[in-house]
Amino acid sequence: MTTLLEPAVTTAALDPTAALDPTVEQGRTPVLTVDVPAGQAATWTAANREAIRGALAEHGALLLRGLNAATAADVAAVAEALGVRPMTEHERFASRRELGAGVHSGSEWPHDEPMCMHHELSYAAEVPATAVFGCLTAPAEGGATAVADSQDVLRALPAEVVEPFRRHGWLLKRCYHEVGVAWTEAFGTTDQTEVDAYCAEHAVAAEWLADGMLRTRQRRAAVIEHPVTGEEVWFNQAAFLNGLTLDPMIREYLTDMYGTGSLPFDTAYGDGTPVPADVVETINEAYRAATRREPWQRGDVLLVDNLRTAHSREPYEGDREVAVVLGDPVRLTDHVMAQS
Repeated sequence: MTTLLEPAVTTAALDPTAALDPTVEQGRTPVLTVDVPAGQAATWTAANREAIRGALAEHGALLLRGLNAATAADVAAVAEALGVRPMTEHERFASRRELGAGVHSGSEWPHDEPMCMHHELSYAAEVPATAVFGCLTAPAEGGATAVADSQDVLRALPAEVVEPFRRHGWLLKRCYHEVGVAWTEAFGTTDQTEVDAYCAEHAVAAEWLADGMLRTRQRRAAVIEHPVTGEEVWFNQAAFLNGLTLDPMIREYLTDMYGTGSLPFDTAYGDGTPVPADVVETINEAYRAATRREPWQRGDVLLVDNLRTAHSREPYEGDREVAVVLGDPVRLTDHVMAQS
């Protein structure tokens, strides 16, 4: 269970000349506590845009508390005030609900199961550099959007774990069928020719099966160079989207139903070699060691450098509603790798 802690805070008024000095504590997301009147979230954010962007660049993630961003429209306005350019999400691996122009719900995932550490769309050719999360309804218990600095994760991983990923990259294999997100939702179209065109443009190998199921494969670099800082980052979802992360009973059921190699998602090394279970666990342990969290409060906005910082969603009880804006799309050098 997530323990609800009284946050250590730093206050800043609506006055844009006030110093923005986030509180940074071991194991906790950096928190900047402000006192912004209702309806003024975007105004305050615009006035403090450069300082906020600077703090985000320094820490990789920043929670703005007291911003009073209570609606999806507020969250979208905060993102716009920060200069975050919304992007259309293709290839999503879980359903979302559209909440307005450029803003949607968090991924629909069972409330009692964790969503492991990941970077949004780390498997896509075009990825969001920035993610903005706004808490519209805080859960009764749990449900934190935790973060982990993937520079720290990379430094913590043993060389023998990183080396094959560095050499071969990682391979994402997906099968779109009745279980999981449908290809029509993932690609935003009902036209197979549009899917084929998208896949060809974004280095995704696509195969249509006789029953109408779509099977895809894409190979991406597992370690990237951050385009702004030049630092190396562990940037992938090789552990989260590996079939071994599924509950064993569910994995066996899906394999029996659809056959070997037809899970909704699975990963391998870039040369197609399976990733051993102990490697998946080592990666997840590195994420756990790097995890920082702060329980949600209504009106909070969490900013994440999606290239540097992974995030997760912890199990929760009660209602939970988080609005999300993915933006600042970028194509990373050497991220897309040729199929082996």
